[in-house]
Amino acid sequence: MFNPVTIIEHKRDGLCLSKDEIRFFISEYARDAIPNYQMSALAMAIYLKGMSAEEIADLTSAMIDTGERLQQVGNSPRVDKHSTGGLGDKVSLILAPLLAVLDVHVPMISGRGLGITGGTLDKLEAIPGYRTNLSESEIEKQLAEIGCVITGASERIVPADKRLYALRDVTATVPSIPLITASILSKKTAESLTALVLDVKFGSGAFMQTEADARALAASLVCTGKHLGVKTSALLTDMTQPLGKMVGNANEVMESIETLRGKGPSDVRELTLELCAKLLVDVGRCGTIHEARTLLVDKLDSGAAYERFEAMVNAQGGRLEQLPPLAPSFDFCATHDGIIQSMNGQRLGYAVIALGGGRKVVGQAIDFVVGLEMLCRVGDSVTSGQPLVRVYYSATSERAAAEEWISQAFQIGHESPKPVPLFQELN
Repeated sequence: MFNPVTIIEHKRDGLCLSKDEIRFFISEYARDAIPNYQMSALAMAIYLKGMSAEEIADLTSAMIDTGERLQQVGNSPRVDKHSTGGLGDKVSLILAPLLAVLDVHVPMISGRGLGITGGTLDKLEAIPGYRTNLSESEIEKQLAEIGCVITGASERIVPADKRLYALRDVTATVPSIPLITASILSKKTAESLTALVLDVKFGSGAFMQTEADARALAASLVCTGKHLGVKTSALLTDMTQPLGKMVGNANEVMESIETLRGKGPSDVRELTLELCAKLLVDVGRCGTIHEARTLLVDKLDSGAAYERFEAMVNAQGGRLEQLPPLAPSFDFCATHDGIIQSMNGQRLGYAVIALGGGRKVVGQAIDFVVGLEMLCRVGDSVTSGQPLVRVYYSATSERAAAEEWISQAFQIGHESPKPVPLFQELN
């Protein structure tokens, strides 16, 4: 039997923990045999001293083994995508049905938003009746019949992660790359995947503010995923401005539907196609990215992907025909002429929270019909009085606070900014 205090001291001293030490600590914590204060001490030691690639893989495996895995259904390859979160990121709603049309199963277990980045489940719950609490048997049945599902994690999927994440949130250990890696990959690997693609974002509208930090996280995720036997790849994607035009919940569903019908903003479409193409190549459905993108474009433009989205929503109780109309709006306008040099995603995200479209605390109700519609992009020339953002607000919105955040979000000058690519490979 191991001693928890000794394990904590080893990590504080910068020593590598053995697989058995990690498994003991996590399994005992998951069954309440190790108290929160000892888990907090280990999390802080990991935050300060880091972990080796082998330790991270052992930590991830130990967390998976505290719960159950989804069972494989049929012979179709099983894939998923994880985004580290960004303003206006609605790719999951498009990616899952698009791949399902090509007989690739997507058992997507997603989360809710907290802070400036919205959650996939919150967006989908803007659709009246949509269920995000499917059981394992319901997930397996829907995969067999439709090929895709987007739902929340049940109590039996990686229970250790739920406890540990809540603890990290109040002990200032959220930014730890080993702990982030284990949290993300424990949930994804529990889906019994063939391949996984990671969308690691950086910029003012993302969790990782710098490209260097995003690259370090992406490298850790890819290394650990491969160590666990999952074909894993990653893109580094730009979040110096929102993805697409819409930021919110119901409005992002509407924009996703436009994209699924072969329209929608070019950046949303391009990023979705690239992530899907990488997965098709990784599972051997296509030989090249170009071949995969050609196949995917056909399924978007033909309407087949939208039909599969409708089937998924209907299967989960959603009523797309009752998607609520957006709240009343007003336009926030430029105060002077110039070129948009930058947007501050954090401030735009706080504006959405002030409107009621995001949470200040866990469990807070979401106003689905409020949000932002971006009417300009970085690098655009604007004139005084030109609308920059359309703001959808309700009676309960903190309108003045939202306007103040938006006023601080734009930098307008006279020089054109250096363009940033939408995505780049992890080298």
